[in-house]
Amino acid sequence: MPSDRKIVLVTGASSGIGEATARHLAAAGHHVALRARRTDRLALLTKELNEAGYSAEYAELEVTDQAGVHAFAEGALARHGRIDVLVDNAGVVPLAPPAAVRVAEWDQMIDVNLRGVLHGIAAVLPSMLERRSGHVVNIASTAAHRVDPTAAVYCATKYAVRALSEGLRQENSDIRVTVVSPGFTRSELADKGGAPQAQGSARNTTEMIGLNASAVAEAIGYAIAQPSGVDVNEIVVRPTAQN
Repeated sequence: MPSDRKIVLVTGASSGIGEATARHLAAAGHHVALRARRTDRLALLTKELNEAGYSAEYAELEVTDQAGVHAFAEGALARHGRIDVLVDNAGVVPLAPPAAVRVAEWDQMIDVNLRGVLHGIAAVLPSMLERRSGHVVNIASTAAHRVDPTAAVYCATKYAVRALSEGLRQENSDIRVTVVSPGFTRSELADKGGAPQAQGSARNTTEMIGLNASAVAEAIGYAIAQPSGVDVNEIVVRPTAQN
């Protein structure tokens, strides 16, 4: 094992950016604790990583369940003695104009994209502060930097994640905080919910110009790999063709 091996918790690890991050960090020699709702996918991914000689574990997690997220962190601490990195990746993006008044989907985005990030921070921060060491990586979006039609509520949650991350960074001199803001990335995010026209447009654009999720995983790996005194605060990674 490398001398800088880290214990890394990854949410939303069953597909897309989370899965790619798990693969990238495991291949770099870190131990990855993977969580998502779809345990069938997590089981296959974990089996593949362990059979390749890497180090991985998995369990079911719903990030909106504060008690479950806390138990996730407590379990990792009990097994490994520390948590070095949290990658708060779980997210949803049911796009629709506000005039569609899809309140249930607004609540879902707030609960997963923002409250889920807060739950992750609450679960890992006490032990990181006690050790005076740790790294929180929050996955935002280029939607945290601009607002587009049909994405107002999604953008609001991602702007909030970016603001939360900057506040956390300013208040903690021992904890590293990184916000990674991907542009269009090939994943399953636009496959569920939202207004059909808006979701279809997002899928079409992603198919034409979207990044592979591995590009975002490499950006996350870059931030984690820096020396302990170097905090990469923000990374924006988008397709060259994205305006």
